[in-house]
Amino acid sequence: MATTAQPDATELETVEHAFDEAATTLDLSPDVRERLDLPERELIAQVPVRMDDGRVEVFTAYRVQHSNARGPYKGGFRYHPKVDLDGVRALAATMTWKTALTELPFGGAKGGVNVDPKGLSSSERQAVTRGLMGPLECVLGPMKDIMAPDMGSGPPEMAWMMDEWSRLRGYAPAIVTGKPVVLGGTEGRVEATGYGVALITRSIVHELGWDMEGLRVAVQGFGNVGSHAAHSLSRMGCKVVGVSDVNSAYVNDSGLDVGELVRRARSGIIGHEGMDLEEASNDELLTLDCDVLIPAALGMVLHAGNADDVKASLVVEAANSPTTPGADAIFEERGIRVLPDVLANAGGVIVSYLEWIQNTQNVQWSRRQVDDELEERMRSAFEAACFRAHHDGCTLRQAAYRLAVERVVEAVGLRGHP
Repeated sequence: MATTAQPDATELETVEHAFDEAATTLDLSPDVRERLDLPERELIAQVPVRMDDGRVEVFTAYRVQHSNARGPYKGGFRYHPKVDLDGVRALAATMTWKTALTELPFGGAKGGVNVDPKGLSSSERQAVTRGLMGPLECVLGPMKDIMAPDMGSGPPEMAWMMDEWSRLRGYAPAIVTGKPVVLGGTEGRVEATGYGVALITRSIVHELGWDMEGLRVAVQGFGNVGSHAAHSLSRMGCKVVGVSDVNSAYVNDSGLDVGELVRRARSGIIGHEGMDLEEASNDELLTLDCDVLIPAALGMVLHAGNADDVKASLVVEAANSPTTPGADAIFEERGIRVLPDVLANAGGVIVSYLEWIQNTQNVQWSRRQVDDELEERMRSAFEAACFRAHHDGCTLRQAAYRLAVERVVEAVGLRGHP
């Protein structure tokens, strides 16, 4: 039975652990190591907002810019009540390594505002979003720092951000990605991260010599990423035997009708009456008898306290930092393969890049063009990571970080930075 023990590391410690392993293996000099270990800029802002009832609430917002050695800073902006500076630092560094691994001409950044979006009306969400752009606009720009949706935010927030930027600085649709298509967004962006998870899962399944048909998959988290990953994998022939949201989990050993769950869902897994589902807990879903486990919600859900109970043979990290170093060590000892987040959930930033290209060139691509480019870039990054893992005799996480860190170090050196 899974334990509810606390994680053995924070998200920041987890990302730093992976970077430290790569830096040590690559024998980076102390000055380069320190330069890449620390963010280049951190901004903390107070955002006062007048609520619908007339009172004024003050929200704390963060933007951390980790590295722009390879191009403009790029990273999402989340709305969540537990956003804090260390968490944003971890996510910003992850974006640096993710964009380098997938060979995008971007650096890494991340941001967030400490608010529960579910507790806001639409007008309050718009007020918070527009209020953010005042203190943040000094560090943003289409060739400087480009924001995107993240947990708790989506196309509406990106539309408001773009409009507020336009009011402050002039029309520039490339200031954010993940916008509604009619405002310069791109086809396929909403589904991109989840679809990318499915593509990368298929790649490693084929690499392992397994068969997608009937492969038993459990997905923890049925938000935007988890639901699209589950739906895409179901269409690829997999049997999705368990899904969960923040409230509960649902399992069916014969396979869930994921398409019907997606159609019925509005905010999490609801409206399941009449479906053949067995209710479980999130902890139980993580230790469900399955072939592939996809954590697609918050970080640190797989740790030393429950890694021994995981029954899956493959973990695909759709969430950011869902696996602590303690769990990683246990999985390696048990022969459980882990597809790291910097590779597995890179679909979102890849399609954000494609949206940015369309905005800067004032063109509109078809969905087929977007999907083809996404698949090619995911495949290329996967093959590079696999080659490095085989060459170095290391895990995919170690290989991915070594590749990414090497590429950023090369860019820093070629720029002639001290």
